[in-house]
Amino acid sequence: MHLGTTLTQFIIEEQRHIPGATGEFTGLLNDVATACKMISNGVNHGGLLGVLGAAGSENVQGEEQKKMDVISNEIFLKRNEWAGHLAAMASEEMDEIYQIPEGNPRGKYLLLFDPLDGSSNIDVNVSVGSIFSILRCPGNEHVENNPGGPTPVEAFMQPGAKQVCAGYALYGPSTMLVLTTGRGVNGFTLDPNVGEFVLTHENMTIPEDTKEFAINMSNYRFWEQPVRRYVDECLAGQAGPRGKDFNMRWVASMVAEVHRILTRGGVFMYPMDEKLREKGGKLRLMYEANPMAFIVEQAGGGATTGRERILELQPQAIHQRVPVVLGSRNEVDVITGYHHAQAA
Repeated sequence: MHLGTTLTQFIIEEQRHIPGATGEFTGLLNDVATACKMISNGVNHGGLLGVLGAAGSENVQGEEQKKMDVISNEIFLKRNEWAGHLAAMASEEMDEIYQIPEGNPRGKYLLLFDPLDGSSNIDVNVSVGSIFSILRCPGNEHVENNPGGPTPVEAFMQPGAKQVCAGYALYGPSTMLVLTTGRGVNGFTLDPNVGEFVLTHENMTIPEDTKEFAINMSNYRFWEQPVRRYVDECLAGQAGPRGKDFNMRWVASMVAEVHRILTRGGVFMYPMDEKLREKGGKLRLMYEANPMAFIVEQAGGGATTGRERILELQPQAIHQRVPVVLGSRNEVDVITGYHHAQAA
């Protein structure tokens, strides 16, 4: 039996460092963890339960939904709507923000999530995950002064630097929950025998240097010149200007890409390209870029759009998209420097 620190114990101990903490945050994270356990069970038994494959619908992004996308979204909503920790929720899979149902108590936090990142991989048994972000509801005025009224979408329009917590669950050979509350990054592995997440990866850090990059090379012809320059230099290897050989990886699951970087270093890029320019980028600021940038920075890495720090961006819309470059700090600095040099 594993007698390590459980997620609940860890969060309670973390809250002791927060003035005025009431335990509400611990309850919220326990509800998020329960949702992740349920999704993990669905992913692991998807073929047996008949929940793999397409759902026959599209999400707000115009992307085909998998059955587990829809199920995972519902799990997040139902596990987190009842306990009184949240003022509202927002999901990558839903057009509008999700109001806490009438009759349920409401709290001081906002929850944003991508319920099943990388779901295009689920039918081929490649790791997928869930990403979440927690914000404080600004001033909490609408809850205190108008307890029956809806939470406005403007409450969510906060830069990523305002996040109280960010994390992801990875559904792979083992199920892991990785999170930060602004005091470093820690990873917890689900012990299926007792149903608890146990601390297994303490103070995860990203090496400053790396010889590994992750990008979808099929988009090369659409990239901006700074990204082409960087990738060309990586491909040139030891004989090129970087003076070292690089490996390339591409899983098409942001959770899997970031987890690899947290484990052994690397840089992940989904840069701006000509196909994406009208949309602003590929990845969603609120559900993917912000939480992952918070985690990566807390682990000692860097996270930019190629031009500016992701966590400083002022959101303009709940489903806003942005370019993303994150990972080992020195490589992120090189790529960002190439963008700045072009603009100069």
